[in-house]
Amino acid sequence: MRALITGAWLVLAGLTLAGCETIRRDGDLPEPTYEEAGKNAFVQANYRAVGELMQRYGLPASVNNRAESAAAPFIVATVANIDQLEQSSTLGRLISEQVSSRLSQMGQQVVELKLRNGIYMKRNEGEFLLTREIKEVATAHRAQAVVLGTYAESASYIHVSLKLVNPANSMILAAHDYALPLDRQVRSMLRKSQPGLR
Repeated sequence: MRALITGAWLVLAGLTLAGCETIRRDGDLPEPTYEEAGKNAFVQANYRAVGELMQRYGLPASVNNRAESAAAPFIVATVANIDQLEQSSTLGRLISEQVSSRLSQMGQQVVELKLRNGIYMKRNEGEFLLTREIKEVATAHRAQAVVLGTYAESASYIHVSLKLVNPANSMILAAHDYALPLDRQVRSMLRKSQPGLR
């Protein structure tokens, strides 16, 4: 009798595990389409943030204002992890790339910085400072401002802070904060970190 009960439990356990496997497979999301990719909310959220930042700086947020754009270019530093400013991730680097793209689309000149490790801020007694490297690049290109950014992870969101900083004195000229949902897409980019960067 005990053997019969044990056998019944084993069969029941096997069916339960098989059912879980079926549910897991059936619950997978379908692959995204090109049409959905073209309407990606992540890109639009970052583009809107750049528009808000530029309006606070006093520049028009409309696209293709090349005639009205200032001659001095912008520099975009890598958006960094707020808890470890020498670290970023695929998420931080992609936000930086989209900030650069949007500024260019808006008619602003942007210095392309494709350095091996990227350019970050540094922490000094709790304050965020421009590194000597950023100041040197800004001086060489006579940049009007540097776009800096940090991100912080919470339970449900990634909180992003963008700032326009005067490279001569590190004074904040404009700032904008926004949040991205911590969905599967963002989570996958967040986990691809690159430690030990300057």
